[in-house]
Amino acid sequence: MLVVRPAGPGDFASLMEMAVLSGRGFTSLPEDAAVLRHRLDVSEASFQGRIAPLEAWYTLMLEDDATGAIAGVAGVKAGVGLKRPHFSFRTMTVAQSSPTLGLRFDHHALVLVNECSGWSEVGSLFLKPERRAGGAGRLLAQSRYLLIASEPAKFADTVLAELRGWFDEDGTCPFWETVGARFFRLPFDEADLMSSSTDGQFILDLAPRHPIYLELLPDHVRETIGKVHREGEAARAMLEAEGFRFSGLVDIFDAGPTVSCPRDDIRTVRDSRTASVKVGDPGCETLGLVSTADLARFRAVRCPLEMRGDEVVLPPAAAKALRIETGDWVRIKL
Repeated sequence: MLVVRPAGPGDFASLMEMAVLSGRGFTSLPEDAAVLRHRLDVSEASFQGRIAPLEAWYTLMLEDDATGAIAGVAGVKAGVGLKRPHFSFRTMTVAQSSPTLGLRFDHHALVLVNECSGWSEVGSLFLKPERRAGGAGRLLAQSRYLLIASEPAKFADTVLAELRGWFDEDGTCPFWETVGARFFRLPFDEADLMSSSTDGQFILDLAPRHPIYLELLPDHVRETIGKVHREGEAARAMLEAEGFRFSGLVDIFDAGPTVSCPRDDIRTVRDSRTASVKVGDPGCETLGLVSTADLARFRAVRCPLEMRGDEVVLPPAAAKALRIETGDWVRIKL
């Protein structure tokens, strides 16, 4: 059975493997040992409550509980932009007119902003290629929302997700090569690594401070602004199914879209409920998402279940994976 569980320092080798597999532009999984080790330390401290709530960063591993093999990773940041700015480009319409000539027209432009400070973020969703079927991705993605639902006061009123932007088949990023590289004068991979391994001061120092008019960009570059990477389409579909919508913000490096949703309107947060557990035979094939009810010992599975009022019957295998027993409380999303 696949189970979602908290990540810790012992997961370094698996996390590094997925960082390598994730490829270019997956900023939240850099191939940097120090960054990944720090992230796992922060995750462990976050689950243990040793970090201020809005500074917590919860990393989740998807594990086959029979073999211990790691199949994927995901994360939830309680608050972004608190210690360092969270920069984005906002797509804006700039109206111009000339009464003398009797002309009025609109320009579209990108403007550097820091609008998301204090928002929570769901991200880092990555599965090994051989696991991208059978509902594993959905389990991993939805587990993040059950984690938020377990203690919503520890998360912001608005939740965002950043999707990887467009890269051509040869691995180049049209937006970076035409826009970003002109300002940062760095290869994409180096700038991408610096964004996750430094305090981000170089972005504040070098990012454009004036609007970038899209009419000045080549057509093939304009078409990539807000476009999701081919490998991110499934992630976008799952986010949209939860209620996330395009915010008008794009990444400053690859122009990937930022989507957002009010925390309490996220479908899994809104529609999940708690129930008391009875371990036994559910007697039906109804599948549901089940997690522990408290954040500190968070675990989640998808399994057959049967609702009986405020009680839920779970099979022994699911109870074992969740490390719960009859009488404990869980959170459920059917």
